[in-house]
Amino acid sequence: MKRTRLIILACTVLLAGCKFVVTEKKGGDAGGSGATAPEQQVAEMWDAKVLPYLEAKAGDFKTVSEAVRTNAEAAGATYGNKEKQASSPWTVIVRLEGKIVAANTESRAGSIDVDADGNGSADARVQIGPVMRGTSLRDSLDFVSFNQFTNQIDFAQFGKAFNLHVDKTLTSKLPRDQLVGKTVSVLGAFPVENGKDLPLVTPAKIELK
Repeated sequence: MKRTRLIILACTVLLAGCKFVVTEKKGGDAGGSGATAPEQQVAEMWDAKVLPYLEAKAGDFKTVSEAVRTNAEAAGATYGNKEKQASSPWTVIVRLEGKIVAANTESRAGSIDVDADGNGSADARVQIGPVMRGTSLRDSLDFVSFNQFTNQIDFAQFGKAFNLHVDKTLTSKLPRDQLVGKTVSVLGAFPVENGKDLPLVTPAKIELK
């Protein structure tokens, strides 16, 4: 019993002399899962890296759409990016211009339908928020990869941060009334999916004319 007390006392003395240090995580080149908030990371890279990359990679919406129908793999390699996983779709970057033929501003997941070829029917749907689905802007960037993040949650939060940045700096400033009939110009990205739904474009730039 006496020996046990001596051991406990010795351990207590040793612990008293220890100092516990919290190690701060550090993110990767994309600003990964570090101490900096994802929204701040996106804001810091937006003008310097994100917009120049999207401008350089984007193709005309009609050209990209036709290329996707002909050969999705080739179109994706030319106009987009794909996370290196078998199940990941290509995300392509486009410049879209056309007339707004429908607008959904009642839902928090607001959107506008755009006629790009002048036939009177919608060719693409552009998200105008405040809630935006998907992570197309993050996924379109070849300098952002899942491997730069600690886990799936951090990667998802970084994707969401792009949508929040777009809403805060861009789409929240759009007028919500009388959108139908106006001409819109968009730089954005959408995932190449097998389905009959309109391409869902997340804008990085949007301008009403």
